[in-house]
Amino acid sequence: MAELAQPLLIETIVTMVLVSIRPYPVKKIFLALIAWICLSSISCFAHSVYLSVNSTPYDNQMMRIRPVLFCKDDAGKQNLSLVLVNHWIEDIRAIPYGYCPEWKTPAEVESAIVADCKGKAVALYQRMQSHGAGDVRLVIGKRTFISRKTHAWLEWNADGRAYVLDPTFNWAACRADQLGNDAYIPFYAYAGNRKYRAAAAALYAKN
Repeated sequence: MAELAQPLLIETIVTMVLVSIRPYPVKKIFLALIAWICLSSISCFAHSVYLSVNSTPYDNQMMRIRPVLFCKDDAGKQNLSLVLVNHWIEDIRAIPYGYCPEWKTPAEVESAIVADCKGKAVALYQRMQSHGAGDVRLVIGKRTFISRKTHAWLEWNADGRAYVLDPTFNWAACRADQLGNDAYIPFYAYAGNRKYRAAAAALYAKN
């Protein structure tokens, strides 16, 4: 569904813009062309809509974990079971919470007494990547609409379903479609060498 959502969204918006350009053909056509180019960089992950970007405000902070983001599995793409992923979540969730101003590597997280959401999310990301998980990304955003601080978790698409993986607060994967719009609000996402800025899907639909 996510693969179909992107072209349909782009086609709908471009069509609506083109309908409105008749009184001002040259200027509006140029704007429509720019809009189409921008929308072509949109990446849809379940209920989240992301724009591909070259950099994010967190890039400097995340230098320590760049090797983890770029890690490639040795076993090739595999169909991970939800049972195994939930086991990893439980294992990392059991680590007591303790804030750290810098991003910790998975090795540092597993050898430490405590770990924060950043470290736990990165540790889970590495486990999934090393076992060939496809369509998984590290996300920075807010856990709830009223949260005062940012939070880190994973999004994973598997078997046609989208999951939120949060080894800081949850003991198992959560179905994204069972979470409200006020929970797990993304700001930025990372998948390998790809970086994304979150955009409101409702905004594109409205326009």
